[in-house]
This record gives sequence, structure tokens and C-alpha cells, in this order.
Amino acid sequence: MNINPVQLFDVESSTFTYILVADDNESAVIIDPVERHWERDLAHLERLDLKLAYVLETHAHADHVTSAGKLRELTGAQAAVPSGCGIAPAEVQLNDGDVIRFGPHDQIEVLHTPGHTAGSVSYVWRGNVFTGDTLLIDGCGRTDFQSGSSAALFDSVVGKLFALPDATRMWPGHDYKGQSVSTIGWERRHNARLTNRSKEDFGVLMAALNLPKPKLIDMAVPANQNLGLPHGA
Repeated sequence: MNINPVQLFDVESSTFTYILVADDNESAVIIDPVERHWERDLAHLERLDLKLAYVLETHAHADHVTSAGKLRELTGAQAAVPSGCGIAPAEVQLNDGDVIRFGPHDQIEVLHTPGHTAGSVSYVWRGNVFTGDTLLIDGCGRTDFQSGSSAALFDSVVGKLFALPDATRMWPGHDYKGQSVSTIGWERRHNARLTNRSKEDFGVLMAALNLPKPKLIDMAVPANQNLGLPHGA
């Protein structure tokens, strides 16, 4: 059965969650789950008779709380997170070039793609890349907090993500315009923030965005650094 990837959406934070199913149709991983939807996500896994192997985070989110810790407790999955995000309770701390294996043959390559945060990563799997907040459809994540850097984000996108094959399907961590998937080739040619810009021009653009502080950042980041669980749990 071809059900990959399962894409789920949180309306309040415009966050995408992804479930990837191994080729044995028995094992799965979930990327960037949202706390308020843990029952929904667990129901998807149970409905498809899937055993969750890993809960993956692309970074420590500032706009919602993760359900990684709860899903880990309920399923026995391991939490795998970027090593630069301060998420100490996770069993697996990921670095650039690491490979996550699940199912008989499936593997996910980890790309360190800093810029939105210093520890942000993207995940490459079967001709797909899950970019978190680093690269969005026709845009990119902000770079003005959590050790963000417009120069680092530019290098991550141009040097790593845009180096992937054009046909690679690009699945973002958020969407605010009703879009769900793009390709690396399309983003390389058309992305409104990055196409035909120098690193210097991109830095000027990002510095001028003057975005409001995320409403939940002071609560969400510490919570997410504990996998969304109460501290002490």
C-alpha cells in the first residue's frame, strides 16, 4: 500500500506533522508531532497497524508544544533530535550525516540545516526532504531568535537543500498559504525569499521583516527541550 508520507496539519500553529511508513508496512516514524494532536496521531498509527520506531524533531519549536515525550511513553519509540537544540532527554542526538534506520531497509539521512535555529535539521528519505522551518514553500523560516542566522540559513538552503535533485519532493514544517508540498527544483527557481538573491541581499531582507515575537516562545521552547513533558517528568 502506498500511503507515504501521511501529512497531518495543526490549524492553530499551521504546523505539519508527518508519518513515514517503512517498506514492510509495519514500522513508522513521526516528524514534528504537536501535543494537542497526540490522540489523532496515535489513532493513525493504530488504524494502519504501525509500530512507531522513532519520534523525530527538526528543532525546538517556538510556536507549539511537541507530543514527542508522550508518544515515546505510549509506544516505546525512541526520540531522535538535533544535537544542537538542547533537547537533553532524547535518546538519540543527531548530527549532520547521521542515518536513522527503521524497518528492514528504510533509512533517513540527517542534514544539519541551521539558520532558523542553530540546531535545525532536515530529513531526507526516498526522494523526499522534510525541511522543518528552514525552507518553506515560497519562503523560509525567520532567523531572529534561538541563535538564528540569515547567513547560516542561506548556506543551509543554497549549499545543502538546493543541492538535492530537482525532483526531490519538499515537505515544509509549516504552511500559511494553503500549500502542502513543493519540489527542490521549483523552490530553487521560484522561492520568493531566496531565488536570485546574494547572501548579503538575503540578510538585508530578513533583517527588515520585523516580525512579532511568537506568542508561545517563552513557554514552548523550554517545554520542547523536555520533549513536551512537565519538567521533572
